[in-house]
Amino acid sequence: MTQTLPPAQHPYPVRVLANQDAELSRWLWLVKWLMLVPHVLVLVVLWAGFMLASLFALVSIVITGRYPRALFDFNLGVLRWSWRVGFYGYSALGTDRYPPFSLGEEPDYPARLDIAYPAHLSRGLALVKWWLLAIPHYLVLAILFGGGTWFVWTLGDVSWAWGGSVVGLLVFFAGVMLAITGAYPRPLFDVVVGINRWALRVAGYAALMTDRYPPFRFDTGGDEPEGPAGPEPVTTTGPAEQPAPV
Repeated sequence: MTQTLPPAQHPYPVRVLANQDAELSRWLWLVKWLMLVPHVLVLVVLWAGFMLASLFALVSIVITGRYPRALFDFNLGVLRWSWRVGFYGYSALGTDRYPPFSLGEEPDYPARLDIAYPAHLSRGLALVKWWLLAIPHYLVLAILFGGGTWFVWTLGDVSWAWGGSVVGLLVFFAGVMLAITGAYPRPLFDVVVGINRWALRVAGYAALMTDRYPPFRFDTGGDEPEGPAGPEPVTTTGPAEQPAPV
């Protein structure tokens, strides 16, 4: 009898890994914006290519049901590069190691991303998942990464207000903690990585790189909770289970 492994036992194909530096500079985070200018200039061009590659991939999937491997590898490389830059910069402040200018895997860098290459993709889903099906995730991520979050603190007759993203607020707190104590609280780091993991899973889905819908699950921490990625749920052949005697 053919049995299908339940999806819960299989890891999500977009894997986001991060290792926090044991020691981080108290003040380097204040000037990282300047140091990242070269990366930003390159990423502007790469993301333009990412959009074109995704469009060509859409056409290919609708016609053949397959994502051209060269386009898949390029788009994966852009996401990897972006995650390394974000992890070094103001998406996480998780490392002081300058990110490499590379589309490759870079296994020695503390921020890593991998997406299992799909053998086949749904032609119909390719037409709707990147805009219609992903809308619930977009709404959540708009709050986590976009504006609309307000923090107000009142002390006597003085009120301080801040409007921005949840991630921006958390990373700002991390920078303040680094400046004061020289340490990045691990629970705060885990939450920041969890939010970035959610966004990168959605990015892989919206870029048509997987048909598995991203979970509405906040997986914190630097390690993937379900282990390494692999192929889509597989089937195993074995004898049918017999009901236990009454």
